[in-house]
Amino acid sequence: MAVRSIKNLLAAAAVLPMVLAKPLAKPPMLQPTAPMGYNNWAHTMCGLNESLFVETAEAMLKNGLLAAGYNYINLDDCWSLMERSSNGSMIWNPDLFPRGLPWLTKHLNKLGFTAGIYTDAGLKSCGGYPGAFGYEQIDAETFSSWGFDYLKVDGCNMPTGTEQEYKAVYGHWHDVLSFQNPPLVFSESAPAYFAEAANLTDWYSVMGWVREYGQLARHSRDSLVFNSTLYWPNITGWDSVMFNYGQEVRLARYQKPGYFNDPDFLNVDHFDYTLEERRSHFALWSSFSAPLILSTSVPRLSKDELKYLTNKDIIAVDQDRLGLQATLVSQSGTWDVLTKNLANGDRLLTILNRGNVTASHSVSFERIGLPKLATVQVKDLWTGKSKKAEREVTAKDIPSRGTAIYRLSGFGGSKAVIPTGKIFNTFSLNTLTLSNQGVRWENSTGETGQVWQTESDGTVRSLAAPSECLTEHGNKVVSEECSGKRNQHWDYYITGNLINKSSKSCLTEAEQGVVVVLKCLHLANSQVIALPSGVEVIET
Repeated sequence: MAVRSIKNLLAAAAVLPMVLAKPLAKPPMLQPTAPMGYNNWAHTMCGLNESLFVETAEAMLKNGLLAAGYNYINLDDCWSLMERSSNGSMIWNPDLFPRGLPWLTKHLNKLGFTAGIYTDAGLKSCGGYPGAFGYEQIDAETFSSWGFDYLKVDGCNMPTGTEQEYKAVYGHWHDVLSFQNPPLVFSESAPAYFAEAANLTDWYSVMGWVREYGQLARHSRDSLVFNSTLYWPNITGWDSVMFNYGQEVRLARYQKPGYFNDPDFLNVDHFDYTLEERRSHFALWSSFSAPLILSTSVPRLSKDELKYLTNKDIIAVDQDRLGLQATLVSQSGTWDVLTKNLANGDRLLTILNRGNVTASHSVSFERIGLPKLATVQVKDLWTGKSKKAEREVTAKDIPSRGTAIYRLSGFGGSKAVIPTGKIFNTFSLNTLTLSNQGVRWENSTGETGQVWQTESDGTVRSLAAPSECLTEHGNKVVSEECSGKRNQHWDYYITGNLINKSSKSCLTEAEQGVVVVLKCLHLANSQVIALPSGVEVIET
């Protein structure tokens, strides 16, 4: 089978919208909540074989991981021979999988698991095995016939590597996977190949279309692999977690039920994690409603590790049917505070201690988005214990790099919530700040002037001056007494643009921290802004 040319593929992509424009019955949501399961890559890389997956599945069945919801078992790179067959189809390596991949998927299905497999969108996989470029249809049919229901498509070794090329190829994958019976869950790695560019416009663009093509997308670096010191000698496991966490918090607007931002695997047995770092990794990913895909030696997981990995209350947060990603209320350098709404009307509060010592931290109800309440019920999701809190929630004695996670209830549900938190430029990471110098973009300090209420009427108010509204005057932006005028109302778009209703211009970070509104440009670094979870996001 000849590899199709880039020209033909891009041409096919150009006519695709015309085909899809015909009215179609909306299919059922393929992955309503974030997937949970296992992938071998971060633990074994190319050291995979039949026994690894059989033993992993048996261990997950016995140790409670399957019962807790970890039901996917996914093969990563290096499962095939180095060449395709004469008819163009892929061939599994018979030395690694002597009974064949159809046998393996049937065996996993009998145990209660769903099987997933890996390919690469380019000419070769990241490990140098045959890529799928030009072979999308035959590979989709092959994987489906072997019994796989989930496909990870990596993005190494693309012919040109442009954003347009990735969009065409991944769009084609969406089509061929959607027409399989049953359709395959589509895990996309395309965004990761644009995440650390000097200009993030293409990254934002890719994040915009992957949510329409698949069910999850890895947006940045791999989690550290087991022998990571050979590749990144100066990066610890915690550095890796914090890097991907730092990418994830920029992207909440894209997530929705059926599509999930993927900060990559839970490599919870990486050699240099402390237990608190492992627990934080799990708690933060769960707060994001991110995929919980273990990449670890499952049979060797300790009782302590299994205890937190099967925590029903925290998994329920991850699997909440709203699918919202927790967003930042504040960052002080020591404390990160995140919140989001849950489907039953409860409110999540997550507090990360990034400092070097055990400490306590209190968060006011105003910062949590509950300014009119005096008391709430607070459930500690680590211990399962509940108590009442008055006017603030205090996380006591949180270890260095530890995370407290609470479920708040007893306040009448989401109608009582005002989405509240940081508003920041997702390129520079500078935070919208109200101080005695006016409204500016500044480094994040966690001060009250950096915490904003985003009201349902489209007004934006700093907790430092809640009677004042963010207001556009000409191209200037100020905070002044709320009057109901149109220049005090804003709309937030999936592009990350915060657009003033009066001028139709975009909130912009100008030089030296100046806040202005300017003509909206295409995914410009100065105009892509993160707002608190719960704000209405307008699709374009």
